[in-house]
Amino acid sequence: MSDDTLHPPSNERGQADTAELLEEVREEGFSLSDQRIRDILDALYEEDVEVLRTLLYDLSDADIAELFGKVNNEERAHFFEKFNDIVSPYVYWHLDSELRDEILSALPASSVAQIISELDSDDALDLILDLDPVFQKNILKHLSVKNRTALEEGLSYPEDSAGRLMQREYVAIPQFWTVGKTIDYLRAAEDEIPDDFYGLIVVDPYYHVKGEIPLNKLVRAKRSEKINDITLEDIHLIPATTDQEEVAHLFRREGIGSAPVVDEEGRLVGVITIDDVLDVIDEEAGEDILKMAGVEEGDMYRAVLDTSYSRSRWLAVNLVTAFMAAAVVSMFGATIEKVVALAALMPIVAGMGGNAGTQALAVAVRAIAMKELSDTNAVRAIMKEGLVGLINGCLFALLVGFIAAWWFENNILGLVIAMAMVINLISAGLFGAGIPIVLNRYGQDPAISSSIFLTTITDCVGFFAFLGLATLFLG
Repeated sequence: MSDDTLHPPSNERGQADTAELLEEVREEGFSLSDQRIRDILDALYEEDVEVLRTLLYDLSDADIAELFGKVNNEERAHFFEKFNDIVSPYVYWHLDSELRDEILSALPASSVAQIISELDSDDALDLILDLDPVFQKNILKHLSVKNRTALEEGLSYPEDSAGRLMQREYVAIPQFWTVGKTIDYLRAAEDEIPDDFYGLIVVDPYYHVKGEIPLNKLVRAKRSEKINDITLEDIHLIPATTDQEEVAHLFRREGIGSAPVVDEEGRLVGVITIDDVLDVIDEEAGEDILKMAGVEEGDMYRAVLDTSYSRSRWLAVNLVTAFMAAAVVSMFGATIEKVVALAALMPIVAGMGGNAGTQALAVAVRAIAMKELSDTNAVRAIMKEGLVGLINGCLFALLVGFIAAWWFENNILGLVIAMAMVINLISAGLFGAGIPIVLNRYGQDPAISSSIFLTTITDCVGFFAFLGLATLFLG
């Protein structure tokens, strides 16, 4: 056999690389390890470009963004001063919005323009949305006419709308083409079509959407088939002014990968893809969680004074509600003086009511966000939470009542706290579900103020029920 005979390549190296990769995933997960970060910082301080490039080579854009989020301001500034050319434009897109705005605002407008010119239109718009308006205009001046027009159009749409979420890179084809002509077009127009797309949009000469064709259906069709014959008529048109939460709900309910966006005249202006929707779902969920705690997005990277100010407003409101609960307690000062044990047991009743109410509140807020609650089942949902409160109230009433009676050697006191526990857990369930439903019906965000109302109600009802019953039976 000659030496020129081809032999199957050895896969030992490939297996070794795969095993090493799996071991790294098991040890570090899908995030940066502290050791990796320390190694990068050592190379940064030594200004060893080669080592730094080697360490960053295997990192994804999201990994590098995570790195920037975990180092301090001085280390981050040093990196951008010396090694800014290493950073991919998509790293900026992965950064926390507050941190990203801080970094971009420190760069020249021309540098920011260079960064966003390499991104898809939706990602580019996301980068400059929250920057200072004057700085935005300076950035736009350094862009090409095409990119500047796309971003100015995006900025003209309402905040958190489909128009700002969509990307303007899409594949639209006429109805009269054949499958073969379409495939040839896609191959020839490689530089003009998006890097990632899930389907083709069929349009008429006026760019009105007539249907969609998933890529898997296109590649399975014969070249001679007409585009019109394989077009899906079940399209999901999204007006550009639609709120992004409605867009996310559509994708979740219908299980689609992309959808065309149209203007007021029904003409195609862009496409929203599933990756954009996942970002919206993550963003909205995070916002709701933060709002329920009175915290704003970006507090992790915001200046101390700004963070303190934003949180102080929420704490001030909570202080007012605390005084309301204190006023209820003060009404029964004489009873508390006679039975000192009441002071020790009051927090139990209020705390259990608050926790039970928070459970019902969380379920209701999520159901509203997922469009699972409407007028047809709102009352049923409230009554269910009230019933859950009754069952748990009776269960814990027996437990707490027995402990209180044994602890303070007073059976009447045990009965009082047991009755108060049942009353407060029922009210916690009813109001925990009812408050967000009522707020949502009147156009208010239930995630923002529901917890304040709920805490006030469970504290006041708990204290009033416990101390009121104590006055009747022990006073």
